[in-house]
Amino acid sequence: MQKEIELAVNPENISDDHFILRQAAAQLKVTPKRIQSLQIRKRSIDARGRKVVYRLRLVVYIDEAATLTVPKINYHDVSKSQPVIIIGAGPAGLFAALQCLELGFKPVVLERGKAVKDRRRDLAAINKAGLVNAESNYCFGEGGAGTYSDGKLYTRSNKRGDVQKVLQILVDHGATPDILVDARPHIGTNKLPHIIEAIREKIILFGGEIRFDSKVVDMVVKNKKLQGVVLHNGQEVVGNHVILATGHSARDIFYLFERKKWLVEAKPFALGVRIEHPQEIVDQAQYHCSIRSEHLPPAYYSLVEQIDNRGVFSFCMCPGGIIAPCATGEREIVVNGWSPSKRNNPYANSGTVVQVNLEDVAGAHTNPFALLAFQQQVERKAYDLGGGPLVAPAQRMIDFVEGKLSADLPINSYKPGLKSVQLEELLPNFIYKALKGALPLFGKKMQGYYTNEAVLVGVESRTSSPIRIPRDKDTLQHPEIEGLYPCGEGAGYAGGIVSAAIDGMNCVSRIGDRE
Repeated sequence: MQKEIELAVNPENISDDHFILRQAAAQLKVTPKRIQSLQIRKRSIDARGRKVVYRLRLVVYIDEAATLTVPKINYHDVSKSQPVIIIGAGPAGLFAALQCLELGFKPVVLERGKAVKDRRRDLAAINKAGLVNAESNYCFGEGGAGTYSDGKLYTRSNKRGDVQKVLQILVDHGATPDILVDARPHIGTNKLPHIIEAIREKIILFGGEIRFDSKVVDMVVKNKKLQGVVLHNGQEVVGNHVILATGHSARDIFYLFERKKWLVEAKPFALGVRIEHPQEIVDQAQYHCSIRSEHLPPAYYSLVEQIDNRGVFSFCMCPGGIIAPCATGEREIVVNGWSPSKRNNPYANSGTVVQVNLEDVAGAHTNPFALLAFQQQVERKAYDLGGGPLVAPAQRMIDFVEGKLSADLPINSYKPGLKSVQLEELLPNFIYKALKGALPLFGKKMQGYYTNEAVLVGVESRTSSPIRIPRDKDTLQHPEIEGLYPCGEGAGYAGGIVSAAIDGMNCVSRIGDRE
């Protein structure tokens, strides 16, 4: 007999399997000996009351053994199969490649950047010297932006595809099984590179290809049908199916579409700052305590407000994390955040951004590149205000709202360094006003949030792509080019690791439907 129940468990008992067994038995009014197995389906932290608890959803097997089995994915030797060209080795591209192995296509993954280990030298140069390699950075390279930016797996994409399949594939390649049950699953930047390497090895083992330092600069199209792509060294890679999974920062691809006069369109996105607090402030506010229990992870938050009918919201919150420089070109400042698996850094940071609509930027309704130009302008202005190699402009929170230049800045996690500026000089007026109105209101929702111990760092601008590459809703192909599948965040169809992975898998499935 199987029963599904929910339990509330104190943090100090969450690792005590015998305690949870006794609690389940008591709720079901059976003896503990009759319970043959307990399986956690979902685990979350409930901090709404004064007492913080874990909430568990359990499947309990009474008088019978557990029958739950993990579906096995059958990959095929595709070394001699029809090729599918995949541009980009981020989550969308890698999961598209795995789906190719499953459906019998040969993935040929073309990645402009370097293998995951080789990226580390370029990231060190970014952090230590402010030197940006335009082809190898926090956004470009094996694993894409996700590899070195945290590995958050929280998603609302359940209707788009099989979220559990994505999570199970990550577990199969080295992620902790906790991600299968946690309400807000997370891998950690320190663990992701090994998982990415394991996925690469799987793709190669079954006959797929992954080519690094292979930047696509052109596409070969005849009679509106894709024939292949051209690399930066002049080499042509032939194939009738191309999945375009280049990520939200591959602006050169958008300009390629502009030169070809292929259809693209402006897409709303969000822009603002990254805000960092001491982690203990967030813990005290969320867990209603002076010192966080050792049985609880560093706390996170999610905040949203409407200011003059405009959304202001926290984004990509990183408990125990750092702020990282994520520029992809010269003379621009872009910041993002990430956490290691233990989330044990002393700071918490979150993107705090403002909705940018087509109506906010002149010409955006007729010029698909207007929002991209707007994004670039703010990033370059941030660089100029910082005044040094990736030095970021920053301001204490209350000083920002009150319009005061901060006399100094708190100790923080951003390695290239911060410069005290008036962020009103950086941010477009509608974004500045929305943030100024929202931050005190966030402080009323979350005790301790509104404080000068918090620092605002500019600029958080790569929340999503400001351009969408359109596609047919059924075939997922570009409406003008047969065989071209715009995919993932860069094309405007995903917003994180899991949703991008699902989109990559879906594109390959549509190719399977055609063949």
